[in-house]
Amino acid sequence: MTLEFIGYAAGRQSSETVAPDGPVIQPDYLREVARTHEESGFDRVLIAQSASSPDGFVLADQVLAATERLGVLLAHRPGFVAPTQLARKFATLDAFHPGRIALHVITGGDDADQARDGDFADKPTRYRRTDDFLAVVRRTWDSAEPFDHEGEFYRVRGARSDIRPEGRIPVYFGGASADAIRVGAKHADVYAFWGEPLAGIAERIGQVKAAAHGPELAFSVSLRPIPAATEAQAWDRARHILRLTRDRADEFRRRDSRGSAGSQRLLRAAATGEVVDERLWTAVAKTTGAAGNSTALVGSYEQVADSLLDYTRLGVSTLLIRGFSPLADARDYGTLVTLVRDAAAVGA
Repeated sequence: MTLEFIGYAAGRQSSETVAPDGPVIQPDYLREVARTHEESGFDRVLIAQSASSPDGFVLADQVLAATERLGVLLAHRPGFVAPTQLARKFATLDAFHPGRIALHVITGGDDADQARDGDFADKPTRYRRTDDFLAVVRRTWDSAEPFDHEGEFYRVRGARSDIRPEGRIPVYFGGASADAIRVGAKHADVYAFWGEPLAGIAERIGQVKAAAHGPELAFSVSLRPIPAATEAQAWDRARHILRLTRDRADEFRRRDSRGSAGSQRLLRAAATGEVVDERLWTAVAKTTGAAGNSTALVGSYEQVADSLLDYTRLGVSTLLIRGFSPLADARDYGTLVTLVRDAAAVGA
């Protein structure tokens, strides 16, 4: 199995423990965090999307231009850009940076954030729209001839793009609800999960495989490693992170994650214990209301690497890891990336 490591890049540094400071876009920081991920052996970085975030396409182009091989996983919420136009935008980025761009489809679990951009559709409607959207995107990428499409949300006639990707642009898809599984299993190349306990990930992989339309679907897990030279030092770091997180907890709890099935699954895991599966730490998820991927792996570098490998043994081939000190952790994670890759190669 070929393993893929994905990190995280943004226009400025922030996390549960680091309050954002200064301009929303700090070009030097963005370039530094991109190069750091490349030096640490990452394959891609995620560029997230929200109703208040900068334009991800511009950030992606800056990351790709600042690095030589690092790819970008660019998040996009269907519903605001025509699928034919979105397909052309991705194909254009791919033409300048061949094989280095991927699409991460976010249907949206936070109704309030969707409404900030003028979208008041409920979640079932959003997933039906995503289904329709991706059908048009794929066809725009693949079709050399004009095509028509008649869907519930999108209708095009004689659609054709002069710019199409040379290879396949991978589609990643996140979501924990039944609607998410139905749509994601149909369209995705990689289905993404947040960092649940091993039993939960095994269950969800089985559910998505049962709904999949083909045998090629791969799986991703997102985690927040907290490694150190020794296990005791790692737990000291974790407790410090929790203290800082509690100082900002109200800010994160204002985000409405009640409609997110993924957040609710993390909170149920947290209710079973602060530590699950030996070193999956749930305290930050519990403190923040699981507003995003917020479960951590705590231990020595070797212990955390072993825990990451436990997920790969379930069939996970993509590990999305990001830290609580984004730049410093991206640099530090190079040790983890090497340990996991070396162990996976020996076990192959």
